[in-house]
Amino acid sequence: MAVGVFDLFTVGIGPSSSHTVGPMRAGAVFARELRESGVLESVAGLRVDLYGSLAATGKGHGTFTAVLLGLEGFDPEKILPAEVEERLASIADTGKLNLAGGILLDYTLEDMVLHPLTVLPRHTNGMKFQVSDAEGNVLREATFFSVGGGFIVREGEEDAAMEDLEESKKELPLPFRTAAELMGRCSSKGLGISDIMFINERASRSEEEIREGLLHIWAVMEACVETSLKREGVLPGGLKVRRRSPDWLERLLKEDKDRNDPKYWQEWVNLIALAVNEENASGGRVVTAPTNGAAGIIPAVLYYALNYAPGMDKATQQDRDDVVVKFLLAAGAVGVLYKEQASISGAEVGCQGEVGSASSMAAAGLAEVMGGTPGQVENAAEIAMEHNLGLTCDPIGGLVQIPCIERNAIAAAKAINAAKMALWGDGTHRVSLDEVIVTMRETGKDMSHKYKETAMGGLAVNVVEC
Repeated sequence: MAVGVFDLFTVGIGPSSSHTVGPMRAGAVFARELRESGVLESVAGLRVDLYGSLAATGKGHGTFTAVLLGLEGFDPEKILPAEVEERLASIADTGKLNLAGGILLDYTLEDMVLHPLTVLPRHTNGMKFQVSDAEGNVLREATFFSVGGGFIVREGEEDAAMEDLEESKKELPLPFRTAAELMGRCSSKGLGISDIMFINERASRSEEEIREGLLHIWAVMEACVETSLKREGVLPGGLKVRRRSPDWLERLLKEDKDRNDPKYWQEWVNLIALAVNEENASGGRVVTAPTNGAAGIIPAVLYYALNYAPGMDKATQQDRDDVVVKFLLAAGAVGVLYKEQASISGAEVGCQGEVGSASSMAAAGLAEVMGGTPGQVENAAEIAMEHNLGLTCDPIGGLVQIPCIERNAIAAAKAINAAKMALWGDGTHRVSLDEVIVTMRETGKDMSHKYKETAMGGLAVNVVEC
């Protein structure tokens, strides 16, 4: 299936789309296959092997627990934080995993086999599941790769998946893979970027479903912020990072009583980004946008659009809903370009693929709803990514906390500035978005593996954890 807006914006749990959502999704797929193939009742043994970045930073990223939940049959889109806590407590207390919701096995976190220095050929985020019967005979096995943003690929099916992707693109009314193709579509049809994305989405959903789906995505983002702002104390994981967003909210409400003084726009944007990523760091419910590690950028910039863009002070609820839909469609169109041409996986290309892509998407969405031409929107996306090139992924302790949380706030501000800069131009610029995307991909290939979510370089080794 061609990558769409609802692939880039999905509901899941924190702290990582590639290390939590993807592994849970892979485990759930394997569990479903066990049920459907009829071998579940014969299963007596389970083996799970984790490779590369999943093994190296999996503890801090919630990978190990996510795999267990997936193997029990839970999907990241549907499971609630309360269910996560309940099931993990049960596994820890009893030492038993409820495989595919049907077979109790003696299996805990300690039984996983970790290979942090072994990288499988397809991707650094590799995992292998194998089940056997009482005699030790292998009943079924599968290897998956979590390739960023919660997307998974099965070993041996990569070519088929690419063929399906290409075939599905042919079914789209206005397919595009590059920014140049997207600009061409806009020019030939006289449409904006969000319009092109909307027309393509209609190939698989009704207009009402698209609108309701995108408004639901925004509602989950808002709920994530509300939940986070009610939590206090320190984040889990041992770094003792204090939650700042509740205190910041209290101060902001005292200084900006009506919540509409434009001089406080950046403080509110910072607050939204921090709140989302603090909730993500605690394993809460978030929207991958396009990843969990970068989940705070798009909601923060969309908050800016809804509260500080010209004319929004007189906007009706219908107007505000229109802004949400238009913003997410334009952001999604740019996200497709990164997913198609490069990567949104920190373990593959560094944080430029996560925070950089999200900043670029957010800049495009903001420029779109502020009346930008397709050229200006493309320029906004280009500016935002150009100034995130080379960004490494080296979180301390393998936790999605430092520098990840603050980095979202910084990238949100970059996105807003990029959109404003683009809107002050006429859309023409020297460096194209396609050139920046290719540069990001090549920079990621050249980047030392130490700086790609392995906990072997940068802040991860130069900052004492306790």
